[in-house]
Amino acid sequence: MAAASTVPLPRGQAQEQRARLAAASSQAAGEISVSIRGITKSFGTTTALDAANLDIRRGEFFSLLGPSGCGKTTLLRIIGGFETPTSGDLLIAGRSALGDLPYRRRTNMVFQHGALFPHLNVAQNIAFGLEMKRLPKPDIAKKVEEALALVRLTGYGDRKVDQLSGGQRQRIAMARALVNDPEVLLLDEPLGALDLQLRLQMQEELRRLHRAIGGTFIFVTHDQGEAITMSDRIAVMNAGRIQQVGTPREVYERPATKFVAEFMGHSNFYEAVVASRDATDSGILTVGGQPFPTRLPADAAVGRTVFVALRYEKVDVVPGSTGAAGGPALAGTLEEETYMGSFVRRRVDLGSMGVIVSDAANTGRQVAMRPGDPVQVRWELDSATVLLN
Repeated sequence: MAAASTVPLPRGQAQEQRARLAAASSQAAGEISVSIRGITKSFGTTTALDAANLDIRRGEFFSLLGPSGCGKTTLLRIIGGFETPTSGDLLIAGRSALGDLPYRRRTNMVFQHGALFPHLNVAQNIAFGLEMKRLPKPDIAKKVEEALALVRLTGYGDRKVDQLSGGQRQRIAMARALVNDPEVLLLDEPLGALDLQLRLQMQEELRRLHRAIGGTFIFVTHDQGEAITMSDRIAVMNAGRIQQVGTPREVYERPATKFVAEFMGHSNFYEAVVASRDATDSGILTVGGQPFPTRLPADAAVGRTVFVALRYEKVDVVPGSTGAAGGPALAGTLEEETYMGSFVRRRVDLGSMGVIVSDAANTGRQVAMRPGDPVQVRWELDSATVLLN
Protein backbone atom coordinates (compact mmCIF):
# COMPACT_ATOMS: atom_id res chain seq x y z
CA MET A 1 0.00 0.00 0.00
CA ALA A 2 1.37 3.45 -0.92
CA ALA A 3 2.13 5.82 1.92
CA ALA A 4 -0.44 8.56 2.41
CA SER A 5 0.78 11.90 1.07
CA THR A 6 0.67 15.09 3.09
CA VAL A 7 -1.06 17.99 1.37
CA PRO A 8 0.75 21.24 2.19
CA LEU A 9 -1.37 23.95 3.78
CA PRO A 10 -1.76 27.34 2.11
CA ARG A 11 0.86 29.79 3.32
CA GLY A 12 -1.49 31.78 5.56
CA GLN A 13 -2.94 28.66 7.22
CA ALA A 14 0.54 27.18 7.74
CA GLN A 15 1.70 30.36 9.49
CA GLU A 16 -1.44 30.29 11.65
CA GLN A 17 -0.85 26.64 12.60
CA ARG A 18 2.78 27.30 13.48
CA ALA A 19 1.72 30.24 15.67
CA ARG A 20 -0.87 28.09 17.49
CA LEU A 21 1.67 25.32 18.08
CA ALA A 22 4.27 27.80 19.33
CA ALA A 23 1.71 29.39 21.68
CA ALA A 24 0.67 25.97 23.03
CA SER A 25 4.31 24.99 23.53
CA SER A 26 5.05 28.28 25.30
CA GLN A 27 2.01 27.87 27.58
CA ALA A 28 3.05 24.29 28.46
CA ALA A 29 6.60 25.44 29.23
CA GLY A 30 5.25 28.29 31.34
CA GLU A 31 3.37 25.84 33.52
CA ILE A 32 6.63 24.04 34.43
CA SER A 33 8.75 25.68 37.09
CA VAL A 34 11.59 23.12 37.24
CA SER A 35 12.43 20.52 34.61
CA ILE A 36 14.99 17.81 35.39
CA ARG A 37 16.16 16.10 32.21
CA GLY A 38 18.21 12.94 32.48
CA ILE A 39 20.29 14.16 35.40
CA THR A 40 22.96 11.77 36.66
CA LYS A 41 25.33 12.53 39.51
CA SER A 42 28.28 10.33 40.42
CA PHE A 43 30.70 10.66 43.31
CA GLY A 44 33.65 8.52 42.24
CA THR A 45 32.25 5.02 41.68
CA THR A 46 29.00 5.82 43.54
CA THR A 47 25.98 6.91 41.51
CA ALA A 48 23.84 9.19 43.68
CA LEU A 49 21.37 10.01 40.90
CA ASP A 50 20.69 7.81 37.91
CA ALA A 51 19.15 9.55 34.87
CA ALA A 52 16.44 11.40 36.82
CA ASN A 53 13.59 12.94 34.81
CA LEU A 54 11.01 15.14 36.48
CA ASP A 55 8.79 18.16 35.78
CA ILE A 56 7.62 20.27 38.73
CA ARG A 57 4.71 22.59 38.04
CA ARG A 58 4.60 26.26 38.85
CA GLY A 59 2.96 26.93 42.22
CA GLU A 60 3.19 23.29 43.30
CA PHE A 61 4.13 21.98 46.73
CA PHE A 62 6.28 19.08 45.58
CA SER A 63 8.03 16.58 47.87
CA LEU A 64 11.10 14.44 47.21
CA LEU A 65 10.57 11.47 49.51
CA GLY A 66 12.80 8.52 50.26
CA PRO A 67 15.15 6.87 52.74
CA SER A 68 18.57 8.26 53.65
CA GLY A 69 21.01 8.00 50.76
CA CYS A 70 18.34 7.77 48.04
CA GLY A 71 19.56 10.92 46.23
CA LYS A 72 16.82 13.38 47.20
CA THR A 73 19.12 15.97 48.85
CA THR A 74 21.64 15.64 46.00
CA LEU A 75 18.86 16.46 43.53
CA LEU A 76 17.76 19.45 45.63
CA ARG A 77 21.35 20.74 45.80
CA ILE A 78 21.66 20.44 42.01
CA ILE A 79 18.50 22.54 41.60
CA GLY A 80 19.94 25.11 44.01
CA GLY A 81 23.34 25.17 42.28
CA PHE A 82 25.33 23.67 45.15
CA GLU A 83 26.17 20.52 43.14
CA THR A 84 26.91 20.09 39.44
CA PRO A 85 25.44 17.02 37.70
CA THR A 86 27.69 14.57 35.89
CA SER A 87 25.28 14.67 32.95
CA GLY A 88 21.82 15.89 32.05
CA ASP A 89 20.18 19.31 32.11
CA LEU A 90 18.19 21.46 34.53
CA LEU A 91 15.67 24.07 33.41
CA ILE A 92 14.26 26.69 35.77
CA ALA A 93 11.42 28.82 34.41
CA GLY A 94 12.09 27.43 30.94
CA ARG A 95 15.82 28.08 30.63
CA SER A 96 18.89 26.01 31.42
CA ALA A 97 20.31 26.94 34.83
CA LEU A 98 23.39 24.71 34.96
CA GLY A 99 25.75 27.56 34.12
CA ASP A 100 24.32 29.83 36.82
CA LEU A 101 25.89 30.20 40.24
CA PRO A 102 23.50 29.70 43.20
CA TYR A 103 23.02 33.43 43.86
CA ARG A 104 22.10 34.01 40.20
CA ARG A 105 19.30 31.43 40.22
CA ARG A 106 15.81 32.37 41.33
CA THR A 107 16.01 29.74 44.04
CA ASN A 108 16.61 29.93 47.77
CA MET A 109 17.26 27.07 50.16
CA VAL A 110 16.14 26.50 53.75
CA PHE A 111 18.37 23.98 55.54
CA GLN A 112 17.49 21.56 58.33
CA HIS A 113 19.11 23.68 61.04
CA GLY A 114 18.26 27.08 59.57
CA ALA A 115 21.91 28.10 59.07
CA LEU A 116 21.32 31.58 60.53
CA PHE A 117 24.29 33.87 61.23
CA PRO A 118 24.71 33.86 65.04
CA HIS A 119 26.50 37.24 65.13
CA LEU A 120 23.59 39.02 63.36
CA ASN A 121 20.18 39.81 64.79
CA VAL A 122 16.95 38.62 63.18
CA ALA A 123 16.48 41.65 60.89
CA GLN A 124 20.12 41.53 59.78
CA ASN A 125 19.82 37.83 58.97
CA ILE A 126 16.77 38.46 56.79
CA ALA A 127 18.36 41.50 55.14
CA PHE A 128 21.63 39.77 54.25
CA GLY A 129 20.67 38.67 50.72
CA LEU A 130 19.08 42.03 49.94
CA GLU A 131 22.23 43.85 51.04
CA MET A 132 24.29 41.66 48.73
CA LYS A 133 22.04 42.92 45.91
CA ARG A 134 22.79 46.51 47.07
CA LEU A 135 19.14 47.50 47.41
CA PRO A 136 18.43 50.90 48.98
CA LYS A 137 18.20 50.74 52.79
CA PRO A 138 14.56 51.94 52.97
CA ASP A 139 13.56 49.17 50.53
CA ILE A 140 15.46 46.59 52.58
CA ALA A 141 13.79 47.70 55.82
CA LYS A 142 10.34 47.49 54.21
CA LYS A 143 10.97 44.02 52.78
CA VAL A 144 12.32 42.75 56.12
CA GLU A 145 9.17 43.93 57.93
CA GLU A 146 6.97 42.31 55.28
CA ALA A 147 8.90 39.04 55.60
CA LEU A 148 8.56 39.08 59.40
CA ALA A 149 4.82 39.64 59.06
CA LEU A 150 4.58 36.78 56.57
CA VAL A 151 6.07 34.31 59.07
CA ARG A 152 4.09 35.89 61.92
CA LEU A 153 7.10 37.20 63.84
CA THR A 154 6.47 40.96 63.64
CA GLY A 155 8.54 42.77 66.25
CA TYR A 156 11.30 40.15 66.40
CA GLY A 157 13.77 42.10 64.23
CA ASP A 158 16.06 43.18 67.08
CA ARG A 159 16.29 39.78 68.75
CA LYS A 160 19.45 37.70 68.74
CA VAL A 161 19.42 34.27 67.16
CA ASP A 162 20.12 32.56 70.49
CA GLN A 163 16.94 34.13 71.91
CA LEU A 164 14.76 32.19 69.46
CA SER A 165 13.12 28.79 69.84
CA GLY A 166 13.76 26.06 67.26
CA GLY A 167 10.50 26.78 65.46
CA GLN A 168 11.15 30.52 65.42
CA ARG A 169 14.62 29.97 63.94
CA GLN A 170 13.14 27.94 61.11
CA ARG A 171 10.54 30.63 60.43
CA ILE A 172 13.29 33.26 60.28
CA ALA A 173 15.25 31.02 57.90
CA MET A 174 12.13 30.86 55.70
CA ALA A 175 11.70 34.63 55.90
CA ARG A 176 15.34 35.10 54.83
CA ALA A 177 14.74 32.83 51.83
CA LEU A 178 11.37 34.31 50.85
CA VAL A 179 12.45 37.96 51.08
CA ASN A 180 14.46 37.48 47.87
CA ASP A 181 11.28 36.53 45.96
CA PRO A 182 12.56 33.18 44.63
CA GLU A 183 11.00 31.36 41.71
CA VAL A 184 11.52 28.16 43.73
CA LEU A 185 11.87 27.65 47.48
CA LEU A 186 14.02 24.62 48.30
CA LEU A 187 13.42 23.01 51.70
CA ASP A 188 15.99 20.44 52.83
CA GLU A 189 14.28 18.56 55.69
CA PRO A 190 13.62 21.88 57.48
CA LEU A 191 11.50 20.21 60.17
CA GLY A 192 13.78 17.25 60.84
CA ALA A 193 15.41 18.68 63.98
CA LEU A 194 12.13 19.69 65.67
CA ASP A 195 10.20 17.72 68.26
CA LEU A 196 6.91 16.12 67.21
CA GLN A 197 4.50 18.80 68.46
CA LEU A 198 6.55 21.66 67.00
CA ARG A 199 6.99 19.70 63.78
CA LEU A 200 3.21 19.42 63.37
CA GLN A 201 2.81 23.15 64.01
CA MET A 202 5.48 23.95 61.42
CA GLN A 203 3.79 21.72 58.87
CA GLU A 204 0.72 23.92 59.23
CA GLU A 205 2.92 27.02 58.98
CA LEU A 206 4.53 25.80 55.77
CA ARG A 207 1.16 25.02 54.19
CA ARG A 208 -0.09 28.48 55.16
CA LEU A 209 3.02 30.12 53.67
CA HIS A 210 2.60 28.19 50.45
CA ARG A 211 -1.04 29.27 50.15
CA ALA A 212 -0.13 32.89 50.91
CA ILE A 213 2.78 33.08 48.46
CA GLY A 214 1.62 30.76 45.69
CA GLY A 215 5.20 29.94 44.66
CA THR A 216 6.86 26.62 43.91
CA PHE A 217 8.03 24.72 47.00
CA ILE A 218 10.30 21.67 46.68
CA PHE A 219 10.43 19.82 49.98
CA VAL A 220 12.85 17.03 50.90
CA THR A 221 11.75 14.59 53.60
CA HIS A 222 12.11 10.98 54.67
CA ASP A 223 8.83 11.16 56.60
CA GLN A 224 5.98 9.54 54.66
CA GLY A 225 3.22 11.11 56.74
CA GLU A 226 4.74 14.56 56.32
CA ALA A 227 4.88 14.18 52.53
CA ILE A 228 1.33 12.81 52.31
CA THR A 229 -0.26 15.59 54.37
CA MET A 230 1.66 18.52 52.83
CA SER A 231 2.22 17.77 49.14
CA ASP A 232 0.37 18.33 45.89
CA ARG A 233 2.57 15.62 44.37
CA ILE A 234 5.36 13.35 45.58
CA ALA A 235 8.37 11.75 43.89
CA VAL A 236 9.33 8.58 45.77
CA MET A 237 13.05 7.86 45.38
CA ASN A 238 15.29 4.90 46.12
CA ALA A 239 18.94 4.17 45.28
CA GLY A 240 19.24 7.24 43.03
CA ARG A 241 16.15 6.48 40.98
CA ILE A 242 12.69 8.02 40.93
CA GLN A 243 10.35 5.10 41.57
CA GLN A 244 6.99 6.87 41.20
CA VAL A 245 5.56 10.37 40.82
CA GLY A 246 1.97 11.11 41.73
CA THR A 247 -0.47 12.66 44.16
CA PRO A 248 -0.33 11.45 47.75
CA ARG A 249 -3.44 9.36 47.12
CA GLU A 250 -1.95 7.79 43.99
CA VAL A 251 1.36 6.76 45.53
CA TYR A 252 -0.31 5.47 48.69
CA GLU A 253 -3.33 3.71 47.21
CA ARG A 254 -1.75 2.52 43.96
CA PRO A 255 2.00 2.06 44.41
CA ALA A 256 3.86 1.38 41.17
CA THR A 257 6.59 -0.83 42.66
CA LYS A 258 7.13 -3.13 45.61
CA PHE A 259 9.52 -0.60 47.13
CA VAL A 260 6.88 2.17 47.03
CA ALA A 261 4.27 -0.15 48.52
CA GLU A 262 6.62 -1.04 51.38
CA PHE A 263 7.92 2.48 51.96
CA MET A 264 4.57 4.30 51.90
CA GLY A 265 2.94 2.34 54.71
CA HIS A 266 2.36 -1.03 56.34
CA SER A 267 1.28 -3.70 53.86
CA ASN A 268 0.84 -7.44 53.82
CA PHE A 269 2.98 -8.82 50.96
CA TYR A 270 2.56 -12.16 49.26
CA GLU A 271 4.06 -13.79 46.22
CA ALA A 272 1.18 -15.16 44.19
CA VAL A 273 0.27 -16.80 40.89
CA VAL A 274 -2.62 -15.61 38.70
CA ALA A 275 -5.02 -18.58 38.66
CA SER A 276 -7.91 -17.07 36.69
CA ARG A 277 -9.37 -13.79 35.46
CA ASP A 278 -12.55 -12.62 33.77
CA ALA A 279 -13.62 -9.87 31.38
CA THR A 280 -14.15 -7.37 34.25
CA ASP A 281 -10.52 -7.76 35.43
CA SER A 282 -11.65 -9.62 38.53
CA GLY A 283 -9.44 -12.59 39.20
CA ILE A 284 -8.17 -15.19 41.59
CA LEU A 285 -4.58 -15.41 42.77
CA THR A 286 -3.23 -18.39 44.66
CA VAL A 287 -1.08 -17.69 47.72
CA GLY A 288 0.29 -20.76 49.44
CA GLY A 289 -2.36 -22.82 47.69
CA GLN A 290 -5.20 -20.63 48.95
CA PRO A 291 -7.44 -18.45 46.73
CA PHE A 292 -6.94 -14.68 46.96
CA PRO A 293 -9.66 -12.77 45.00
CA THR A 294 -8.68 -9.32 43.71
CA ARG A 295 -8.71 -6.94 40.73
CA LEU A 296 -5.96 -7.56 38.21
CA PRO A 297 -4.00 -5.24 35.92
CA ALA A 298 -4.53 -5.83 32.21
CA ASP A 299 -1.14 -7.49 31.67
CA ALA A 300 -1.41 -9.95 34.57
CA ALA A 301 -1.89 -13.07 32.47
CA VAL A 302 -3.01 -16.41 33.87
CA GLY A 303 0.01 -18.34 35.16
CA ARG A 304 2.12 -15.25 35.82
CA THR A 305 3.88 -14.83 39.18
CA VAL A 306 3.09 -11.49 40.82
CA PHE A 307 3.35 -9.71 44.18
CA VAL A 308 0.20 -8.63 45.96
CA ALA A 309 0.16 -5.83 48.54
CA LEU A 310 -2.73 -5.31 50.94
CA ARG A 311 -2.60 -2.40 53.41
CA TYR A 312 -3.13 -3.29 57.06
CA GLU A 313 -6.02 -0.84 57.36
CA LYS A 314 -7.81 -2.42 54.37
CA VAL A 315 -8.18 -5.75 56.22
CA ASP A 316 -11.19 -6.49 58.44
CA VAL A 317 -11.17 -9.22 61.08
CA VAL A 318 -14.51 -10.50 62.37
CA PRO A 319 -15.07 -13.17 65.01
CA GLY A 320 -16.43 -16.61 64.20
CA SER A 321 -16.18 -19.00 61.30
CA THR A 322 -18.59 -17.05 59.06
CA GLY A 323 -17.65 -13.52 58.08
CA ALA A 324 -19.91 -10.61 57.23
CA ALA A 325 -20.93 -10.13 53.62
CA GLY A 326 -19.20 -7.58 51.42
CA GLY A 327 -15.91 -8.95 50.11
CA PRO A 328 -13.51 -11.87 49.89
CA ALA A 329 -13.18 -13.79 53.15
CA LEU A 330 -10.71 -16.35 54.47
CA ALA A 331 -10.92 -18.40 57.66
CA GLY A 332 -8.08 -18.14 60.15
CA THR A 333 -7.05 -18.13 63.79
CA LEU A 334 -6.32 -14.98 65.79
CA GLU A 335 -2.65 -15.07 66.75
CA GLU A 336 -2.30 -11.75 68.56
CA GLU A 337 -4.22 -8.56 69.31
CA THR A 338 -2.35 -5.38 70.28
CA TYR A 339 -3.90 -2.17 71.57
CA MET A 340 -2.21 0.77 69.78
CA GLY A 341 -4.28 3.67 71.12
CA SER A 342 -6.06 5.04 68.06
CA PHE A 343 -6.24 1.60 66.45
CA VAL A 344 -6.13 -2.11 67.24
CA ARG A 345 -3.63 -4.36 65.43
CA ARG A 346 -4.47 -8.03 64.89
CA ARG A 347 -2.31 -10.82 63.49
CA VAL A 348 -4.20 -13.74 62.00
CA ASP A 349 -2.77 -17.13 61.02
CA LEU A 350 -4.19 -18.16 57.62
CA GLY A 351 -2.46 -21.53 57.48
CA SER A 352 -0.54 -22.19 54.28
CA MET A 353 -0.98 -18.55 53.20
CA GLY A 354 0.89 -17.34 56.27
CA VAL A 355 0.06 -14.40 58.54
CA ILE A 356 -2.08 -11.40 57.66
CA VAL A 357 -2.13 -8.20 59.74
CA SER A 358 -5.09 -5.88 60.24
CA ASP A 359 -5.21 -2.34 61.67
CA ALA A 360 -8.73 -1.36 62.75
CA ALA A 361 -9.69 2.10 64.00
CA ASN A 362 -10.35 2.06 67.74
CA THR A 363 -14.04 2.95 68.01
CA GLY A 364 -14.36 1.58 71.53
CA ARG A 365 -17.09 -0.75 70.30
CA GLN A 366 -15.01 -3.64 68.92
CA VAL A 367 -15.99 -7.18 69.84
CA ALA A 368 -13.39 -8.63 72.18
CA MET A 369 -11.25 -11.39 70.62
CA ARG A 370 -8.59 -13.60 72.17
CA PRO A 371 -5.61 -15.46 70.74
CA GLY A 372 -6.76 -18.84 69.42
CA ASP A 373 -10.27 -17.62 68.49
CA PRO A 374 -11.56 -18.61 65.03
CA VAL A 375 -11.98 -15.51 62.86
CA GLN A 376 -12.76 -14.47 59.31
CA VAL A 377 -10.54 -12.06 57.41
CA ARG A 378 -12.01 -10.03 54.58
CA TRP A 379 -11.21 -7.09 52.29
CA GLU A 380 -12.85 -5.24 49.42
CA LEU A 381 -12.05 -6.57 45.96
CA ASP A 382 -10.38 -3.28 44.92
CA SER A 383 -8.26 -2.96 48.09
CA ALA A 384 -5.24 -5.02 47.07
CA THR A 385 -2.55 -3.86 44.62
CA VAL A 386 -1.08 -6.43 42.25
CA LEU A 387 2.53 -5.63 41.30
CA LEU A 388 4.21 -7.15 38.28
CA ASN A 389 7.77 -6.21 39.30
